[in-house]
Amino acid sequence: MSSPPIFDVSTLEVVCQGLGFSEGPIATPDGTILLVDIKKQCLTKVLPDGSQGLVAKVPGGPNGAAFGPDGRVYIANNGGFDWKEFPLPNGQLISLGEHQAADYRGGSVQVLDLATGSLETLYTECAIGTDMSGLGPRAPKEFPSRSLLRGPDDLVFDSAGGFWIADFGKSRARDKDTTGVYYAHTDGSYIREKIFPLDGPNGIALSPAGDRLYVSLTFRRQLLYWELDGPGSIRPNPATVDGAYVLNAAMTGDLDSIKVDEQGNVYAVTILPRKTPLCNGGVTVVSPKGEILEVFELAIPGKFMPMPSNLCWGGADRRTAYITGGGSDILAKVRTSIPGLRPANPAVLP
Repeated sequence: MSSPPIFDVSTLEVVCQGLGFSEGPIATPDGTILLVDIKKQCLTKVLPDGSQGLVAKVPGGPNGAAFGPDGRVYIANNGGFDWKEFPLPNGQLISLGEHQAADYRGGSVQVLDLATGSLETLYTECAIGTDMSGLGPRAPKEFPSRSLLRGPDDLVFDSAGGFWIADFGKSRARDKDTTGVYYAHTDGSYIREKIFPLDGPNGIALSPAGDRLYVSLTFRRQLLYWELDGPGSIRPNPATVDGAYVLNAAMTGDLDSIKVDEQGNVYAVTILPRKTPLCNGGVTVVSPKGEILEVFELAIPGKFMPMPSNLCWGGADRRTAYITGGGSDILAKVRTSIPGLRPANPAVLP
């Protein structure tokens, strides 16, 4: 007997259009959705009626966002892309930022005070010499002790007030960065590489108990996880060099950001499943055991959403999923049968 669907396709609808390349959605109690716009280089608010407003300019490439325990918004800034637009047969344009921007000056983690509009750069580099899950420091002594952040993509807070960062890196016409995952404190005192090397780590999320760290690898189409034994601490796994476990490596599209519901299922936003902008992306739901529970297509009549980027849950019951269109200019919403996991920190508007 098959399980009932998680996504109610009859409720799928467009909230608004006219965004650039939207990412990092955050639902607030009054129904407003905050999101970063990589292409327009800003933090935007979308009101329940679909109207949009500028919250703050964020130069570079604001790629991921989350509220911290101090009520400020922490932003993963990838440093910017070289943008191209592609027309579709229906007249719709999609945006693609693939290569490092000509004016790129590095990646960073920034923090925005919504009450004052103050934007502070918290980190531009991190300590390296990854512990590699209990196997001892792996960086030879001749290596530098710190490394520049290349293209921070997303971040997630734990219950202790620290946060994990996935660094996707930057690509150029003939080469790309090798990057990893970092753990940091909000006061600017500590940031350290915890997992290295990884090939394009993108989305990052924690299990409901906070004992698993999930990471999506975009082009490998893999969901990996690491077991945690404390804040910023990976439990040793002697079976693998970096401590990783493979949750699933059988998905049919490239992976962008990820979120987790209150039952521990991982929602991987899936882009270009057939490598064409004429095919909608969607969301692949994977159980904590690695089973694919559902593949949901973002099929909105008259629209294409080939490159969705992220999602969050809103509403009093946390069962309305808001999905950023990424390459398309759309923010969509749809009801789910399972509530989304409550974020570590509440979204508090001034």
